[in-house]
Amino acid sequence: MSRKPLKVLGVLGGMGPAATAEFLRLLAELAGAERDQDHPKVLLFSNPQVPDRTEAILWGGEDPAPPILDGLRRIESWGADLLAVPCNTAHVFIDRFREKLKVPLVHIVEETLERARRRSPEGAWLTATMGTVASGIYSREAQKYGYELLLPGPDILEELQEAVTLVKANQLARSGAAMAEAVGRLKLQRDLPVIGACTELPLAYEASGLDPCGMISSLGSLAEACLERIYSPS
Repeated sequence: MSRKPLKVLGVLGGMGPAATAEFLRLLAELAGAERDQDHPKVLLFSNPQVPDRTEAILWGGEDPAPPILDGLRRIESWGADLLAVPCNTAHVFIDRFREKLKVPLVHIVEETLERARRRSPEGAWLTATMGTVASGIYSREAQKYGYELLLPGPDILEELQEAVTLVKANQLARSGAAMAEAVGRLKLQRDLPVIGACTELPLAYEASGLDPCGMISSLGSLAEACLERIYSPS
């Protein structure tokens, strides 16, 4: 039985481009549509020129907040009913102006941790960019629910950052190898699933050869949450 999309999704992408493309693929895969017309309308503004989010957090680089806000407002003006940004680190800046948005934003951090709590109630490792970890955005959300979120040490965090960088450079095989090494070291410390809290890391994980069930993907979590709202009358 087909179902009809009831909301138009606006996506601010390009952070990075491969992660945005994977997010759109997941929307199509997870929609459960039987024909073209059952898929949702998606308004995409992909802007890879947004300044690097981790550089801004860690080293005082150019502020990405103005182009992120400008991009979201542009998508609102196009007629979006719902907003999504497939970039975790961008939400550090989005949280500063979220209340200024005219339409609801599906928050990748909130949705990812909600699914992590259901999938692995005993806790999970956070795999993310150095900027996301340093910002504390995931740790603060986890603390609201008393959820145990384990953080990698500095050396493993550098490996994860390298995996992200390699995905952005379209070097998936090398990225997968770096991801496999980092996750293997984490699981030696404690055998828990990892949260892919950078939207490049699910791509690195897929290339790693690791058990697909071992990651809670922020990209998948965001896609699922968007689709739930798109097809819901409320």
